[in-house]
Amino acid sequence: MLQVNKISTYYGNSQVLFDLEIGVESGSVTTLLGRNGMGKTTTINSIMGIIPVRTGTVIFNDVVISGIPAFKVAQTGIGLVPEGRQIFPNLTVRENLIATARTGGASARWNLDSVLTFFPALKSRLDNMGNQLSGGEQQMLAIGRALMLNPELLILDEATEGLAPLIRQEIWDRLAELK
Repeated sequence: MLQVNKISTYYGNSQVLFDLEIGVESGSVTTLLGRNGMGKTTTINSIMGIIPVRTGTVIFNDVVISGIPAFKVAQTGIGLVPEGRQIFPNLTVRENLIATARTGGASARWNLDSVLTFFPALKSRLDNMGNQLSGGEQQMLAIGRALMLNPELLILDEATEGLAPLIRQEIWDRLAELK
């Protein structure tokens, strides 16, 4: 489903990824592990087109996606839950969820109702602004927003960073359900 072929990525003149190769099969879970500063977020940002890949290719479903703008990468069917959640603080939960939704087709499993069923804590907060949510609710919102793209591949960066243990477990339980 996803092939990362010998990509090298730079920040200015400083190379941070060196001929990285990753393969992700459909229906699998792949984890990048490493200390801070080891390139996990840079790898994700390179896959998503947020940081340009200087050499090598990223291929998703047999289509080269390296070199295309990040919004077009998302349109290919990759959903991203970024580090730091990056929800829209001045939009309501409802607006956050529908702002980037990709709907249509019989295979479109995720819509507002299905996300609210999946994350019931968000249902009573639909009219609250994003900045009025707890950290755990914001993370649920970020995951729900990515699901509203009806992605074939979901990438999460630091899925439970900074969350209380009970909320972490709830997030991991939901992710296990997704798999």
